[in-house]
Amino acid sequence: MMFKSLSLILLLVLYLGVSHVSCSASEKKTYIVHMAKSEMPESFEEHTHWYDSSLKSVSDSAEMLYTYTNVVHGFSTRLTPEQAESLEGLPGILSVLPEVVYQLHTTRTPEFLGLDRNIGGLVPESDSVSDVIVGVLDTGGWPESKSYDDMGLGPVPSEWKGECELGKSFTAVNCNKKLIGARFFSSGYEATLGPIDESKESKSARDDDGHGTHTSSTAAGSLVDGASLFGYAEGSARGMATSARIAVYKVCWLGGCFSSDLVAAMDKAVADGVNVLSMSLGGGMSEYYRDSVAIGAFTAMEKGILVSCSAGNAGPSSYSLSNVAPWITTVGAGTLDRDFPAYVSLGNGKNFSGVSLYSGKPLTNSMLPFIYAANASNSTNGNLCMTGTLLPEKVAGKIVLCDRGLSARVQKGQVVKDAGGYGMVLANTAANGEELVADAHLLPASTVGQKSGVAIKEYLLTDSNPTATITFAGTKVGISPSPVVAAFSSRGPNSITPEVLKPDLIAPGVNILAGWSGSVGPTGLPGDTRRVGFNIISGTSMSCPHVSGLAALIKAAHREWSPAAIKSALMTTAYSSYKSGSKLQDIATGGLATPFDYGAGHVDPVSALDPGLVYDITADDYLEFLCALNYTAAQITSVAKRKYTCDASKQYSVTYLNYPSFAAAFETATTTSGSGSSGSSKVVKYTRTLTNVGAAGTYKVSLSSESQSVKISVEPDSLSFTQQNEKNCTP
Repeated sequence: MMFKSLSLILLLVLYLGVSHVSCSASEKKTYIVHMAKSEMPESFEEHTHWYDSSLKSVSDSAEMLYTYTNVVHGFSTRLTPEQAESLEGLPGILSVLPEVVYQLHTTRTPEFLGLDRNIGGLVPESDSVSDVIVGVLDTGGWPESKSYDDMGLGPVPSEWKGECELGKSFTAVNCNKKLIGARFFSSGYEATLGPIDESKESKSARDDDGHGTHTSSTAAGSLVDGASLFGYAEGSARGMATSARIAVYKVCWLGGCFSSDLVAAMDKAVADGVNVLSMSLGGGMSEYYRDSVAIGAFTAMEKGILVSCSAGNAGPSSYSLSNVAPWITTVGAGTLDRDFPAYVSLGNGKNFSGVSLYSGKPLTNSMLPFIYAANASNSTNGNLCMTGTLLPEKVAGKIVLCDRGLSARVQKGQVVKDAGGYGMVLANTAANGEELVADAHLLPASTVGQKSGVAIKEYLLTDSNPTATITFAGTKVGISPSPVVAAFSSRGPNSITPEVLKPDLIAPGVNILAGWSGSVGPTGLPGDTRRVGFNIISGTSMSCPHVSGLAALIKAAHREWSPAAIKSALMTTAYSSYKSGSKLQDIATGGLATPFDYGAGHVDPVSALDPGLVYDITADDYLEFLCALNYTAAQITSVAKRKYTCDASKQYSVTYLNYPSFAAAFETATTTSGSGSSGSSKVVKYTRTLTNVGAAGTYKVSLSSESQSVKISVEPDSLSFTQQNEKNCTP
């Protein structure tokens, strides 16, 4: 008999309300109109005719920007707030939602994740993985990137219905058997901000930003030997699923990513036939029936498409997550075991370790004059090295200490360089703590942690003739401990449904090497004329495509698995402790991380390919979950695109959702003055159903609790399975 361990996590959550601020204006805005498709009057033969008639009843001049047929039933258009309110009152209109502007959440990784080991017995790379298509909604792709090389790939999967759209500097010949689809969506963007300035960005699927090429190549880029950024992180670069196909959908432009374009892209991606959707972007928090990404992802899930989204870069604040719908895989960020040391040496003999990707002419061995930016500025925030705040007469020929915050890290270096400075030390503040993110600075520079920054400032403020120099030590691997949770990675609890633990898991998202655009330098600054094939950047934008690519691997190995089963495999095999047994650390606090930081833990792809058991969830299970949230029939229809009536005689609870993790939400108990009472106890019950996807065996419960005030019990304490696809049973 086989015995395995089944672990459950119980979390205590104090729920805090989130306030929403709205504003009104008389000018026209973009709205997404959700229609009840089944309620189309018989007088109309086509749904688009009905949509147009409804629109014209409130505005003769209004035109539809997009019509949606898959992830949403409806259209987008430009209306005044008064017209939008009138439209929402018409028959068959489920909701009229204002446009939301989303923002991007901006080599060594396969080895760190164990994908350098032979997994051919679990996933036959050359066959099944090449049938999986990863759709990436981002800034497009740079088709000349070596990460899109299609050598060794067979014909494009026959079920693929997508295409390569013609646009500026992009034609069908830019696609191949790796990059099999490329579309762009700009109608919503242009309706709000005017025509795209094609002198600054291509009105096509071509990536002028680099972000989209980086994320897509992280998910499924081809193997490229000798990849590096100026010699840093040198080695073989590869995506998580090297044989999978890539389809890029450009939805993000210089002014942001607009929800009407995003929904249109999701609509097309579903129709095109993608198997995984990867979206490294976010736009705040809304109830699921008002969240365009959540609504689109629901339809994708129903069609067997796993949707992976970044958790956001608003950490380490609590309640800072994006993309928290339970049918979305929400990914936070952790570090790799690789670093890029750059040492700051002071005139008093002290040395401090920082990081940098600077590759130009090094500083001389001699010490240089050193000054704090706050003492070389005519501005109250001169310490931040904002554009135009440094005085050249005080900066020229010196190394400048700048504080991190408000402006981009690399832009601060540009400001120092423009003022005549020879180098920069960038000091973290309390918001970033000891997190070190490396950048390809335009001048010799090193980023140091908050503690080092405080010590260096003390030297600058007390020494009458401060001096310093910076030396660069290339690439170092084997950094321990790793991974640690990145400070920028957004944290739970889940402000929409606190009982659903988010993020779901974390993946590598700090200092990640992947493909890059040929039209922009590694810093993204206008003055950066350097061009590279690969770049190293950080963010949950980078961790999301890791999970997207790993989901493609699992999909290839288990074609019959649902998106929920794939997510369950990734979550239940994730780890929250190092091999030593100690818990994962949080770089923001320097202490132990919590499940609100890492969810189920750090992804372990090799284990995820054979999880043993999964927690599966159907579309109807999610609809019952919405019933438990007391959503109205219209609100549920907005999400599901079909009529669904909650059974008044049935008891619904969010605790019934068969999710791989959970959080128990308790209100804080109040003590009655003089009574001596410490508050009453409360019992929370969660039910789960497990499906066996591995060998026959018995699983025993393993419990751990860090709270003495919480008692946990699991019934039954073991489960036995005799065959695959068997649901849990009492032994």
